[in-house]
Amino acid sequence: MDARKEILRQTLTVCIGEVICVALMYGVFALAGRLDGPVLLGGAVGLALAVGNFFLMALNADAAANRAVNQDVQGGKKLMTTSYILRLALIFGILLLLVRSGVCNAIASIVPLALVRWILTAAEFFSKKGGA
Repeated sequence: MDARKEILRQTLTVCIGEVICVALMYGVFALAGRLDGPVLLGGAVGLALAVGNFFLMALNADAAANRAVNQDVQGGKKLMTTSYILRLALIFGILLLLVRSGVCNAIASIVPLALVRWILTAAEFFSKKGGA
């Protein structure tokens, strides 16, 4: 499969998983009587940041792998490190701004970011492998 198609497929998997998990999180907040505007916006922002972060990470990993194939391993490492630092700083800055201003709930904003690995693990577990 083409690398870009695989990146889009994985990103779609993360997006669907995030939507399901954020809906469940909203349900927990509703059962606790705490579902309000900041929670709704926080969940939506967290979902968008998680999916966007995953997509950019996958694109940069593909670019780093292509550099490694072309004998530029150090360039690939530098690309991944720089990408990681910039993405982390951007996410931190956005969340800090939104949470400190009271627009978003901190927990609802952070939980979706922590779910990506779990979603990918579950997707891998439930995916159908070719062959017997």
